Amino acid sequence: MDKFTTLTGVAAPLPLVNVDTDMIIPKQYLKTIKRTGLGKGLFSELRYNDDGSDNPDFVLNKPAYRNASILVAGDNFGCGSSREHAPWALLDHGIRCVISTSFADIFYNNCFKNGILPIAVTQEQLDALFDDASRGANAIVTVDLESQTITGPDGGSISFEIDPFRKHCLLNGLDDIGLTKVKADKIHDYETRLAGERPWA
Repeated sequence: MDKFTTLTGVAAPLPLVNVDTDMIIPKQYLKTIKRTGLGKGLFSELRYNDDGSDNPDFVLNKPAYRNASILVAGDNFGCGSSREHAPWALLDHGIRCVISTSFADIFYNNCFKNGILPIAVTQEQLDALFDDASRGANAIVTVDLESQTITGPDGGSISFEIDPFRKHCLLNGLDDIGLTKVKADKIHDYETRLAGERPWA
């Protein structure tokens, strides 16, 4: 998993509440267990017209936001089913940070496991970030995980809270497998001792 330290990029505004995982990645894209290639299905029902062409009114299709790496979204983002394909699709599209007032628990946990930083802020702070994100190509926002701050294009800064363990994992690029590998020496020592104590096991 890639480390998350400081991210500077365009923030795209998605002022919709209760965006569920089916809206993030519709069910027809769930036939794969690969984490790559799902970006094309991200928000597909909003991004594409019935004939498959781009919907020019959808924010991620607008030229200024096509390479957005931060998503500013409405309340209760990621609700609905527990599909891990949702953060996979966001990441594959290039989104590394999602900011909202609240997230569904399973989606929130899945983000951390896949290198995406979900940040919960107050409604007042979100309104300010929506204003920042409405500036198109000038909507440059910096998210600094170490200092736990979000800095807007005018230099205004917002602090956010994060669980220390989750912060440690993101800063060091540790998913569940990575956490296990960190303890490889202890696992080896335990298995060696166990083989000596219980050779029949």
